[in-house]
Amino acid sequence: MGGSGILASQLGQQLARRGHEVHFVSYGPPFRLDPATPNVTFHPVRINEYDLFRYPDYTLPLSVALADVSREHRIDLIHAHYAVPHAVAAYLARQMLGAAAPRLITTLHGTDTTLMGKDPSYRPVVRHAIAASDAVTAVSAFLRDETKEIFDIDRPIDVVHNFFSPVAPKRSRAAVRASLGIREDEVVALHMSNLRSGKRIEDLLRVVAEVKRRDRLRLLVLAGGDFTPFRALVENLGIARRVTVVGAVPDVEDYLHASDLGLYTSESESFGLSILEGMFHGHPILATRAGGVPEVVVDGETGFLFAPGDIDGFAGRLQEMVEAPERFRDLGTRARARAEALFSAERIVGQYLEVYRRVLGGAGDAGASAGGA
Repeated sequence: MGGSGILASQLGQQLARRGHEVHFVSYGPPFRLDPATPNVTFHPVRINEYDLFRYPDYTLPLSVALADVSREHRIDLIHAHYAVPHAVAAYLARQMLGAAAPRLITTLHGTDTTLMGKDPSYRPVVRHAIAASDAVTAVSAFLRDETKEIFDIDRPIDVVHNFFSPVAPKRSRAAVRASLGIREDEVVALHMSNLRSGKRIEDLLRVVAEVKRRDRLRLLVLAGGDFTPFRALVENLGIARRVTVVGAVPDVEDYLHASDLGLYTSESESFGLSILEGMFHGHPILATRAGGVPEVVVDGETGFLFAPGDIDGFAGRLQEMVEAPERFRDLGTRARARAEALFSAERIVGQYLEVYRRVLGGAGDAGASAGGA
C-alpha cells in the first residue's frame, strides 16, 4: 500500500490502456489495481510454509512464478519495483530461463537503497540486483545520487519521477466531511502514509497539538498501517477530537477532495507520492525539506518546507493557514499547475516507455508484454 505499489499499479494500468499486455506478479493484488482493466492479468504467488524453514520464503516462489509467467506469455521485459526481493527474484528467474529470459528493469523507490543499502546483510545482494538489471530507474535525483554513493557504483541510473493520474471523486466534499463528522468551517490537514517510523507520526501529532486554534483544525490520517501505537500520544496531547483516522482506502480521491492541505513530517522521502496526490487536488503542502521532496514542492511557491523535527516551524505556518486559509489558496493553485506540468501520466509514462524501448533495442510498440513484480 506504499508509494511503490501505487506507482506500479498506476503505471501498469496506463500501459495497458495504451495497448500493452501487462502481467502483475505478487502475493496479493496491488492495492489500487483495477482488475477489470483490459490487457491486465494478475498472477498470485503461492507462499508455502514448510516446517523445514523457520520463516516462510517469498523470493524463491516469486522467482518461479516470474519464470512461469515469462514462459507462458512470452514476456518481453520484467519491471521490478524495489530491488529486494523483486529484482533479486527477477534475476533468479532470468537465470532459470537462460537465453529466452526477458529483459529486466529495476525501479528504486527509496528504502531498498536508503535502508537496506546501509545494512551489510543486504547491501551485496541489492548491489548485485542493480548491476544485473538492464536498466535502473530512480524516482528522484536525490535517490539516484544516494544510490550511487551508498553502493559505490557508476552505472547509469535514469531519473523517472513518480506520477499521479487523478480521477473524479465519487462523493461530494460535503458528503465525505459529514460522514467523518467534520464541519465545513474546519481546515482539514491530510496525511497519507504507511505510518512507518521514518514518517515521524509523533512529530505530526505534536504539530497539531501546538496549533493554538486547533478547534478549527482537523488532522485526517489515511493510514496504510496500524495507528494503535499512537493512540496514547493522541490522548496525552489532548487532541483526540482533532484527529480522524481512516484505514487504507482505494477511493483516495474522495478524501483528497474533502481536504484542504497536505501535512508531512517525514525524516526523509525519496519522492513523496502522497504529497503529489495532494498537489493534483490543489493542496498547499507543508513538508520536510528532506530527500526528494524539494524536487516536488517549491518552498514558498507551492507550499512550505521545514527541517525534520522543526515542530515550531510546522505549527506556526499551520496556525496561519487555519486562521486565514484564503491567503494560501494561490499556493494550492500553483501546486496543481506544477503537478500537471511535470508529473502527469502522459509525461512520466512516456519516459518509462523510452527506457523500455531502449532496453528492448527499439522494440516496445503497442502489443509488447511486460511483467511487473
